[in-house]
Amino acid sequence: MNETPKPSVILMAEDDADDRLLVKDALNECQCGADLQFVENGEELLDYLLKRGKYGGSKPARQPGLIILDLNMPRKDGREALREIKTHPELRSIPVVVLTTSRADTDIDGIYQLGANSFIAKPVQFEALVNLMRLLSQYWLKTVELPTAR
Repeated sequence: MNETPKPSVILMAEDDADDRLLVKDALNECQCGADLQFVENGEELLDYLLKRGKYGGSKPARQPGLIILDLNMPRKDGREALREIKTHPELRSIPVVVLTTSRADTDIDGIYQLGANSFIAKPVQFEALVNLMRLLSQYWLKTVELPTAR
């Protein structure tokens, strides 16, 4: 029986450079083996996913197995980007985990209404972030069966 390798790209949309560095360090610390890619806003996220602009060409960006999405970003925020992802026929099956500082009930309810797979408040402690990255990569990239990338 030939097993297809699981997707190993995690794409994170996060405008804060410090948060990007912390997530990168946390993923390295947990030795998850995922290829972490970053975009800084919702427009860049959609360019990456749709292989437009600098993400197209002869070597287009690899489709992620998981998107980690911040809500509050410039140019196009996480809510707008999530709405577009979940209404796009070729993107809607990609799991999206919202990782944000917000704990507002209205944000949580709204994000699930838009089709997010999970809503997680950003951990304050680095060790908690390492554990979170370990759990996310274990579950989304090694445990669940995801649709084949198009």
